[in-house]
Amino acid sequence: MLGLLTRFVPRRFRSQSLEIPVVRLHGMIMSGGTPMRPVLSLASVASVLEKAFSDKEAPAIAISLNSPGGSPVQSHLIYRRIRDLAVENNKKVYVFVEDIAASGGYMIATAGDEIHADPSSIVGSIGVVSATFGFTELMKKIGVERRVYTAGDNKVTLDPFLPEKQDDVERLKALQQDVHQTFINLVKERRGSRLADNPDLFTGQFWTGVRSLQLGLIDGLGDMRSVLRKQYGPKVKLKLIHAQRGLLGQKLPGVSLKLDESNAADIAAQLGHGLAAVAEEKTLWARYGL
Repeated sequence: MLGLLTRFVPRRFRSQSLEIPVVRLHGMIMSGGTPMRPVLSLASVASVLEKAFSDKEAPAIAISLNSPGGSPVQSHLIYRRIRDLAVENNKKVYVFVEDIAASGGYMIATAGDEIHADPSSIVGSIGVVSATFGFTELMKKIGVERRVYTAGDNKVTLDPFLPEKQDDVERLKALQQDVHQTFINLVKERRGSRLADNPDLFTGQFWTGVRSLQLGLIDGLGDMRSVLRKQYGPKVKLKLIHAQRGLLGQKLPGVSLKLDESNAADIAAQLGHGLAAVAEEKTLWARYGL
């Protein structure tokens, strides 16, 4: 009851402790997602970021980050929103890496004015990857013929059911180079002279927190509470920010607890998509030994 009443007392009359808003950004980065499989995207994190930065008395916000990467577009959009809000609200941003901040996860991490990690965290993987499969031999074995009709010579590229064309591969690599260069430019802009002169820095290699500190990819080793207490004093408090909910709680979109003929197919489709997506996500985490 006392805690509830305290909310209505102006902050200048409360305890002198300082609150730092904390945002958790955990998971694979991609658009879409479902209630059964939440992901990181601008749509999923925008409201909680706005809420965290709206605290006028907090001098900074802290971000707990744990992501193996994913969509370069969504990674950049999240990065850009964090930086815009930081400038608009004149706040410092601290990023704390948990298990991993790799690829798009590291792109988001660079939105921090300071990046801290555990000595055993995985950091880096500044590169771009695309993966697919080829089924041409399988098609021959089972006697299936692929027929594709297009208007436009380049409408179908890298079709897994057709033989690979070298022109398609070169076109894809050119696209990857553009995305990779954007990533490199962003890291150089944000980290500047802190980066070590190391030829492997932008090759897609990744390192532990200890080695990342030596390479200038992060600024320190330590956990959120210890670092912020050192910076703002022992009375600092961490306030985890949650997404907005309605008066009676927010209903998860796309989920129904009632199973009948009208929604059984939709639920089955969501489950099937979710299982395939979970397998994809596990593969991405496993790339870094996690």
